[in-house]
Amino acid sequence: MTPETAQSILDENFAPWVRALKPKITEIGPKRTVLVIPIDEEINRVGGIVSGQAIAALADTAMVFACIGALDKLEAVGTVTLDTQFLRPASGEAIRAEAEVIRTGRAMIFARCTLFAEPDGRPVAHATATFAR
Repeated sequence: MTPETAQSILDENFAPWVRALKPKITEIGPKRTVLVIPIDEEINRVGGIVSGQAIAALADTAMVFACIGALDKLEAVGTVTLDTQFLRPASGEAIRAEAEVIRTGRAMIFARCTLFAEPDGRPVAHATATFAR
């Protein structure tokens, strides 16, 4: 699957509020998937810091696409658990999410994601999730 194909899946199938984050899929494959969102006033909270809700939504979306990349096809998955740890306030120009599947089973998929503030590349959050197939 190419990033362009994955981007079309996102643009055609995901909720408007997810698309409002302006996610761009820059890499997708069996080992790693990368999404980037711009930081703008719409996702900032007081003090110019990215809201936790936006970060968690990006992490979840990146891990869904990590599932798609690992399966090499669009398969409906539903989030069963999502655990997000915020490491530091996020600010800058963009947030980059790097996600990977840890294990794929017949009924469940386990994934993790680290999110980085750009341009400095410092990690701002880490998330894990379980998805039902």
